[in-house]
Amino acid sequence: MTQENRAKPGPKRRAPAPKPITKPRARSAAGVREIFTRFEAANPEPKGELDYVNAFTLLVAVVLSAQATDVGVNKATRKLFEIADTPQKMLALGEEVVREHVRTIGLFRTKAKNVIALCEKLIAEFGGEVPTTRAELESLPGVGRKTANVVLNIAFGEITHAVDTHVFRVGNRLRIAPGRNVLEVELGLEKAVPAAFGRHAHHWLILHGRYTCKALRPECGRCIQNDLCDSPDKRIS
Repeated sequence: MTQENRAKPGPKRRAPAPKPITKPRARSAAGVREIFTRFEAANPEPKGELDYVNAFTLLVAVVLSAQATDVGVNKATRKLFEIADTPQKMLALGEEVVREHVRTIGLFRTKAKNVIALCEKLIAEFGGEVPTTRAELESLPGVGRKTANVVLNIAFGEITHAVDTHVFRVGNRLRIAPGRNVLEVELGLEKAVPAAFGRHAHHWLILHGRYTCKALRPECGRCIQNDLCDSPDKRIS
């Protein structure tokens, strides 16, 4: 068979392009209001579960809570905060002593180093006081946007939305603020949550995600939002 008579290979078939990830449709303003009305009726004054005695110890506790449970952080900080409730006292303890107090928390070496470093910066640049703006808070070692939002909300009463894994999950499942990442969900919450509920919104969402709307086995049977939820993750008994 001559080269001319050989069958020519056909064009290669291209794999189909992946479908774009689409966000769920956001819930109506009336629907969002109903969700938070129910949260408020069930728990009018929700509280964060980290123990603290002032803005400084709150800041330290939130820094330590990254990739750790609030219960674990509280156990580690109980004695620490009894002897060091200011940046000056914490700095005087030194990194090694702080490290020993928090060694039961994940990433404790890095976190102890950050705690000492943020104490140094608080003293040098902020007169030993916890700053009251997001930009200043995020300038501190170990402090990111979520930590800054928690401190601004709890310590200073600002309406902020700290998006952790629970808030991200509930914001998407209930379609309050659908988003593909935490920033999208945070900005969505800023627009969607009525001002009357803004102060406590992220607490309600965290607690709901932690104890009811769980990641793997959501307890839909006892959920106060059950009839409003159309998430594909919903468990129908």
